[in-house]
Amino acid sequence: MFSGSFLSIGTIIILVVMFLSSAIKILKEYERGVIFRLGRVINTKGPGLILLIPIIDKMVKVSLRTIVLDVPSQDIITKDNVSVKVNAVIYYRALNPQNAVVQVEDFHFATSQLAQTTLRSILGQSELDELLSDREKINHALQEIIDKQTDPWGIKVSNVEIKHVDLPVEMQRSMAKQAEAERERRAKVIAAEGEFQASKKLSNAAEILDKHPSAIQLRYLQTLMEISNENSTTTVFPIPLDIFEPFKRYLKKNNES
Repeated sequence: MFSGSFLSIGTIIILVVMFLSSAIKILKEYERGVIFRLGRVINTKGPGLILLIPIIDKMVKVSLRTIVLDVPSQDIITKDNVSVKVNAVIYYRALNPQNAVVQVEDFHFATSQLAQTTLRSILGQSELDELLSDREKINHALQEIIDKQTDPWGIKVSNVEIKHVDLPVEMQRSMAKQAEAERERRAKVIAAEGEFQASKKLSNAAEILDKHPSAIQLRYLQTLMEISNENSTTTVFPIPLDIFEPFKRYLKKNNES
């Protein structure tokens, strides 16, 4: 008799525990629960303690945290017929948990597939130089397109970034040669500009010396001082330039005669 009563009490306790475990749910701060009652969506609850009707109610958890999705490398042919491999990363989160559960079967998988197809489509319309130099514009275009298509699912795509562009070896060599040629061109242009500026300065200096003959002698003495510095073994004796004036007049007179 007592064993039968204990058995019935134990059965009741087990049933109560099972009832409470299926009826009481606790959701974290970043989680929401989409409640289905007899197959129909009735509400979205959370966070905190949630009470469900066993067997009748069913809850689907949805995380509201930002998800970082690594888009696998995609084989892409650019607009200028260059074959490259490109991978990217996409940041998205569920803003409307009810739509994320009801409107699409698996919004994580759907967003991943949409990102891959959009990546191939958009980059296929871009040239290689644009892909390498104007990534910010391409990233913004990808984010807008993917976000627009995932909006009915209650998914917000906040950012899309192209991580790596894998170029063929032949294209890398061609780009290296192009970069080397560009550096040589810049070096020649800089050298030519330096020669041009130096010639202008020399022309200005010649005009000044022509107007002030005494400046020539000062420059001559300064040059001598630079040559006969303390570390040099050469001894320089400066000669006044006026000493050559009689010879210049004599030569000029003979030429006229």
